[in-house]
Amino acid sequence: MSRTLLVAPGRPGAYPSITAAVLDAPVDAVISIAPGAYYETVDLADRSLTLVADAGEVVIDATTAPVPALRCSNGRLALRELTIRAGDAPAVQLDGGTLRAERCALSAGFGPVLLVTGPAELSVSHCQVDGGEHGLVLEDCTAQVEHTKVNGVSADGVIVRLGATAVLRDCQLTDCGRRGVYAYQYGRPTLESCEISGTAEAGVLIAYDSTAVLRHTLVRDTAGPAIVYGRRCRGEVVSCRWENTAEPALDVAEPELVSVTAAPQVEVQAVEPTAADVESLLKELDAMVGLASVKDEVRSLIDELQVNEWRRKAGLPIGSLSHHLVFAGAPGTGKTTVARIYGKLLAALGVLPKGQFNEVARRDLVGQFLGHTAEKTTTVFESATGGVLFIDEAYALSRAGAENDSFGQEAIDTLVKLMEDHRDEAAVIVAGYSDEMVRFMDANPGLASRFSKTIDFENYAPDELTLIVQRMVAAQQYDLDDDAAPILERHFAVVSQAANFGNARDARRLFDRVRKAQSQRLRRLGGMPSVSELRTFQLDDVIAAVS
Repeated sequence: MSRTLLVAPGRPGAYPSITAAVLDAPVDAVISIAPGAYYETVDLADRSLTLVADAGEVVIDATTAPVPALRCSNGRLALRELTIRAGDAPAVQLDGGTLRAERCALSAGFGPVLLVTGPAELSVSHCQVDGGEHGLVLEDCTAQVEHTKVNGVSADGVIVRLGATAVLRDCQLTDCGRRGVYAYQYGRPTLESCEISGTAEAGVLIAYDSTAVLRHTLVRDTAGPAIVYGRRCRGEVVSCRWENTAEPALDVAEPELVSVTAAPQVEVQAVEPTAADVESLLKELDAMVGLASVKDEVRSLIDELQVNEWRRKAGLPIGSLSHHLVFAGAPGTGKTTVARIYGKLLAALGVLPKGQFNEVARRDLVGQFLGHTAEKTTTVFESATGGVLFIDEAYALSRAGAENDSFGQEAIDTLVKLMEDHRDEAAVIVAGYSDEMVRFMDANPGLASRFSKTIDFENYAPDELTLIVQRMVAAQQYDLDDDAAPILERHFAVVSQAANFGNARDARRLFDRVRKAQSQRLRRLGGMPSVSELRTFQLDDVIAAVS
């Protein structure tokens, strides 16, 4: 019979923390956790345990920790009815072993929310996954995910890679910054009765020798195609539907390898771009904090493209324009957001047919053996055709960054040729630190000439960073003390001098620290706070966060 250990701070005979109970727990113990917030991280190795909420909301909050909120290595772990929040590390990380999560809410600020590396077995049911760069990252494992929602991730909802086999059944993936499901390097996903919507690229992308089966699945409101199978990819598409996606909705590179049954196309009427579309996007750009010179540069590019479009309609000759750009500046200065808007503007003007946004880094372009890099880079470029290919920290590809890095150089050389051969079919934007990007341009004699312009993103000023924090506060339905602004400005004036300052990223981290300070203050007061108290960041919260 399993032994049950109770975690309840302040209760006689109970453990004061989850970590204390874990250290004392025998094999197959059940750790029952009293309602409340627990500001700690849990690291398990070769253990068999169950963590379960005891009749109330249990929050494991590791938003300020640089490590996963909960990590299990080569053990058996079960989680039930827990809320787990992380910062720049995964909420839950499984490195071998078995994990079962039921009715849990997982979130992260950056990186994957749930990361599984194998060999491992995963079972997820009736869970909510929010935020993070990726929702679920599954590699070298078998996984079954049922009745689970993935929402608001900045990149891919679910990644299946390195031979992982995953079944997603009755799941919803919404508002993903890239794809809903992305399989590569021999990934084997199966989707049954799922719904994918609101992705900035394809709803489902199957690439790099992967095999996918999709049954009774709906893909809608995507900036890219509904379903894409790359070269050498196999699978089945059975009774799937798509609505309001880019064309072709079902994009199969080698049709003889993919069986399609009863997958009706939904006819989409072409919509002529209007001036209102362009103005709406320019207003979105103008609404960003700061970046005055960047906004001017983008507007000048759009003005030239607009005039060219008018000349074309009037039957007048137009010059050939390259849409490839260099975004130079420190992290957190809005480069990715501006690149997304730029892609949408190109689509609104009819310059590019789709305007979808594909963000990649060195790992997405560089292969593992000679000749593999050119193939990977070409596949990535082809998936971005009709939209924007955004290469973050592009200087990492340059030989200048690593001695004898022939793979990185192969990626650059391949890109140079693709950018010239398909200059009117995609916009390539490379981004990174200003000095590093200057050296990057020397990596290939023809590289610099492929880009029409370099746009410099300056660091945010202290008052602009303060405004960013204030907008975050309002967006999360908090109220900030009126006297906090001068304190925030003085804080940003000091920390912005550091070499590794992250601009808006540091503003986000400060907001999270203020929220943590408020939570700690309210817990010390005891009892259920009022709605006003829950909404208000007091001056003491801000002072605690900046100190």
